[in-house]
Amino acid sequence: WAFPFAEGKLFVLTLRASLEGYHVNVDGRHVTSFPYRLGFTLEDATGLSLNGDIDVHSVFAASLPTSHPSFAPERNLDWSNRWRAPPILDGPIELFIGILSAGNHFAERMAVRKSWMQNRLIKSSKTVARFFVALHARKEVNVELKKEADFFGDIVIVPYVDNYDLVVIKTVAICEYGVRRASAKYIMKTDDDTFVRVDVVLMEVKKIPENKSLYIGNMNYYHKPMRSGKWAVTYEEWPEEVYPPYANGPGYIISSDIANFIVSDFEKHKLRLFKMEDVSMGMWVEKFNDSRAVEYVHSLKFCQFGCIEDYYTAHYQSPRQMICMWNKLQQRGRPLCCNMR
Repeated sequence: WAFPFAEGKLFVLTLRASLEGYHVNVDGRHVTSFPYRLGFTLEDATGLSLNGDIDVHSVFAASLPTSHPSFAPERNLDWSNRWRAPPILDGPIELFIGILSAGNHFAERMAVRKSWMQNRLIKSSKTVARFFVALHARKEVNVELKKEADFFGDIVIVPYVDNYDLVVIKTVAICEYGVRRASAKYIMKTDDDTFVRVDVVLMEVKKIPENKSLYIGNMNYYHKPMRSGKWAVTYEEWPEEVYPPYANGPGYIISSDIANFIVSDFEKHKLRLFKMEDVSMGMWVEKFNDSRAVEYVHSLKFCQFGCIEDYYTAHYQSPRQMICMWNKLQQRGRPLCCNMR
């Protein structure tokens, strides 16, 4: 039972409707997220219904939008040359960061550009960061996305209509771009609502000798698939009783030999694709580990449920929080969290 409910006990459930889907917290802790149905966005929601054996004590609604931000990219994008991506230089780079994003996430991408993508390693082209975005179900969003990609030069458009079950294809695209276009030693996957301390992440990577294959992140061991409920995984989809060790999706790093292996298997139609991209990565690394030993490195500081003290990555950060965290990092020289949304 994945949710922290107990019969007869009071709980506080927070349902946050973001641009790409819903996030559910229970008693202040994130427990699950799920996307809108294909072709639907936040403005299409007309009501909320509750089913089940529960008594509702009170309902509080706040920050309800009056218009959908995806149709006003001009209010979120800052068309200044200052935020354009530097070109990829010839020769190998240390770290390539692929950032999963959605077509209508104009505000999220702009906040990342103005915050941790201003890191000196990225500005000097020693580290390269790119957004990976699939096509949106609405044509007008794709028109604005193309303008954004042409101006900022930091977006890789993956040619399919965005769908949760196909996110794994973006991960393969990150691996391919990282090893073939950027010639990177290490490839990192993250999300556009994740704040990344690039310097510290690279320091963690460099603790492992260069001749070793590595997989770094917040690792899950002996995690069992859910067989019932909204997030059910059937035995046809996953016959095993447990998943392989895998790092949580908001931030993990692999070495280039693993990324090359993934791309090669994909091109040979031998790569097993699973709808949960972070589990897929764990599965691919496990297969690679059969032929060459992989150094698994676990750290809770790759935080998947929010922000913690001395974080390496912080997940579920709003655009305002991104800017706030970057300002604190620059002004105080310490990784501090920002609590406002």
